[in-house]
Amino acid sequence: MTVCCRICLFCNIRVYLYCGGKVYIEGKLLLLQAKGVNMYSKTFCVAIQGIEGHMVQIEADISDGLPVFSLVGDLSGETKEARERVRIALQNTGFRFPPRRVTVNLSPADIRKDGTGYDLAIAVAVLSAYGYISRQDFCDILFIGELSLEGEVRPVNGVLPMVYAALEQGIKYCVLSQDNQEEASVVRQMKVIGVRSLRQAVTVLEGSRDPFVYKPSDREKMTEESREALDFKEVLGQETARRAAEVAAAGMHNLLLIGPPGSGKSMIAGRMSGILPAMTFEEQMEISQIYSVAGLLSDETPLVTKRPFRSPHHTATQRALIGGGTYPKPGEISLASGGVLFLDELPEFERNTLEVLRQPLEEGWVHVSRLRGSCRYPAHTLLMAAMNPCRCGWYPDRKKCNCTPGQVRQYLGRISRPLLDRIDICTETMPLAYHHLESDTVKEPDSSAMIRQRVEKAQQLQWKRYEGETFCHNCDLTPQKIKEYCVTSGEAADYMKYIFQKMEFSARAYHKILKVGQTIADLAGSDRIEKEHISEAVFYRSIDRRYWGEGGRS
Repeated sequence: MTVCCRICLFCNIRVYLYCGGKVYIEGKLLLLQAKGVNMYSKTFCVAIQGIEGHMVQIEADISDGLPVFSLVGDLSGETKEARERVRIALQNTGFRFPPRRVTVNLSPADIRKDGTGYDLAIAVAVLSAYGYISRQDFCDILFIGELSLEGEVRPVNGVLPMVYAALEQGIKYCVLSQDNQEEASVVRQMKVIGVRSLRQAVTVLEGSRDPFVYKPSDREKMTEESREALDFKEVLGQETARRAAEVAAAGMHNLLLIGPPGSGKSMIAGRMSGILPAMTFEEQMEISQIYSVAGLLSDETPLVTKRPFRSPHHTATQRALIGGGTYPKPGEISLASGGVLFLDELPEFERNTLEVLRQPLEEGWVHVSRLRGSCRYPAHTLLMAAMNPCRCGWYPDRKKCNCTPGQVRQYLGRISRPLLDRIDICTETMPLAYHHLESDTVKEPDSSAMIRQRVEKAQQLQWKRYEGETFCHNCDLTPQKIKEYCVTSGEAADYMKYIFQKMEFSARAYHKILKVGQTIADLAGSDRIEKEHISEAVFYRSIDRRYWGEGGRS
């Protein structure tokens, strides 16, 4: 007589199957039915690629056969481990099952499933297929959560883009960990139900769900939080650098500050995000989704309402700056999307690390390609960089600078010309004189609020001008769009021709001067670019030639 031994799926009890069709469990005889039982159920979860969510249908099928628990559907290692987490969580929660063949399919199979957020959806599908939950179709409910071995529902990263994607597919309810409910409730139209355990989730599903819907905190109060305490009125002197920062913010132009140590470069950079216009709700959602995937949201800050400011150390790696990894995560340039990415001590960064920024700065997106697929992250950021003119920091003041011309060229040469081509504005910060520090004798500079008003007015003109386009800032103008939108006066056109020939600018420099000139005209409220606007824009293109030579960036 042939005997086949298997371990019971949920109870870890030896099951002996005899050829006669009888099953003995610990010496007790069970009779199998003549016809196999085939029970089916499905639930829904979301797979994240970049910050884009894709609906995943989780199908559970219970049939007669050897007690096996199979997971299929292009799964990562940690997702495959859900089989053990779910099995033990159901056992420790008190659910008992007859031995059956359990097959769980996560479809579509051509989308890679990473992470542990599928555990709750798998467990609910299995429970429903076994009959512990009366419903077998959960077409309007999204399940997100990792299960502990004792049945606790734990939080996961990336909940916000998951819920947002589910809402677009018609999902009305979302059941997830209570630790994620504040973040999920940012999507206002979604009814969020937070649970602590698998048993609580079953109770919710068996009854009326509406009484368990979470009521979020006051979003209006959260949005109206006070701005950063850092204010531009604390930046004394440096009128040229302050003006350059205002122009950069108005057109979202990349900015480079060059100057000796202690001249205020970092002070200006730290206040840049405070003069950018307030974010729209759509911008808040996009940036919050990036932070959600990175695991940087919390109950206190479930929605990013302030412009980001990121300042990575110069020892940061390529992956830290643009993102990636075995399981791709957003990098600093994506975390700064919609705000400011500040690179202090620019020449101290590894040259290869800086070079990877060129394409994201040009396109506004980071593309991460891996063997099993690709994803992309937003990178619509204002790059702001600061650097000393030489290693000691005092060039061209030969009274203080001890660097040789060769050492200066070597230091400046650590920044490639292609990267410099992505920077529209370059200006100097000068050492402060004593009278600048005496606030009683010097007129107080404009505050961040005053500068922000001018920046908002200039950007509103740009939004109106580019209403039918895919971009909304002057920095995004292509050569073709420059011809269409940048209107210059006759005097300005003649001056531009004279400067172009005298300074031997390239076509790229010509286009960048017109883009910056258009922003300066917007700040002045002018409907066309005048000579003084071109003159100021040329000045911002001339500072770098002083350091990198006539062939520098032109």
